[in-house]
Amino acid sequence: MSGVRAEGLAEVTDADFGFEVLSGERPVLVQFTAEWCGPCRQLAPVLGDIAREEAERLKVVRIDVDRNPETTVAYGVLSTPTLMVFRDGEPVWQVVGARAKRKLLGELEGAGVL
Repeated sequence: MSGVRAEGLAEVTDADFGFEVLSGERPVLVQFTAEWCGPCRQLAPVLGDIAREEAERLKVVRIDVDRNPETTVAYGVLSTPTLMVFRDGEPVWQVVGARAKRKLLGELEGAGVL
């Protein structure tokens, strides 16, 4: 894994995205983020909590869109934060924008991710 940020989220890159996200056993929630993105910073502690609380059911990682343009373009990410869930190597759910923890958990449950 490339690195772990202060929020406890693993950071992935273009180089290891396939291994860390697409080949996993569990669904993987990916935050497409950027250092300059205020809503991304607001969302980071929410995702850190979810990563810890749902660790057995869901892996949570982040990828910086500016440093990893290949993956960003491949999945058509145009805004940050974009949250995307991958299951069995395929994107199965996506939303754009920060949200409260309860709302995000509800959306993930509603989508059958959790």
